[in-house]
Amino acid sequence: MIILASGSPRRRELLEQIGAKFVVQVSDAAEESGDAMAPQELVKRNAIVKAEAVASEHPELPVLGADTVVALDGHTYGKPCDAEDACRMLRLFAGRTHEVATGIAIVNGGKVYADVVTTKVTFAPLTDSEIQRYVASKEPLDKAGAYAVQGLAAVFIEKLDGSYSNVVGLPLHALARLAGKAGVDLYGNHGEGSAR
Repeated sequence: MIILASGSPRRRELLEQIGAKFVVQVSDAAEESGDAMAPQELVKRNAIVKAEAVASEHPELPVLGADTVVALDGHTYGKPCDAEDACRMLRLFAGRTHEVATGIAIVNGGKVYADVVTTKVTFAPLTDSEIQRYVASKEPLDKAGAYAVQGLAAVFIEKLDGSYSNVVGLPLHALARLAGKAGVDLYGNHGEGSAR
């Protein structure tokens, strides 16, 4: 059993997809944002802060934190604040390649294990009407970078170089490796609340 310190439905679905045993407790930790840090550093830090916040309340169980941003031209893009912001982001990505970085952190037995995965995503050129029609679907409004690779935006993507599940919000291969290093069995329980 592991605690997922995230309210993201996509992360829950990915853990369910691989048969992981988990419960959700959303972290209330304050996240960093903006361009003061490199995207990889930013998401790693946020993932650790989220995991540590929940682990302080449940030291008996391993905790998984994650954070995802989209990066282009030295700027990071999280969730859009409104439909206009979503349109702005999608116009920037149209016809270009951006990066999606996800930081993952596991806190187990007081120790922190962290990793970052980056995937390159190439968008096809998009017309303004395509962008507006997509934003009107409301799908992009709660997604980092204002799009869902597993949703309607799949038709915008010409090429993806790296982990697909990373772009959804949780790099599963990297997570399995990190869990191994942290001594965490994603599929079983750790026995009556112990973190072994």
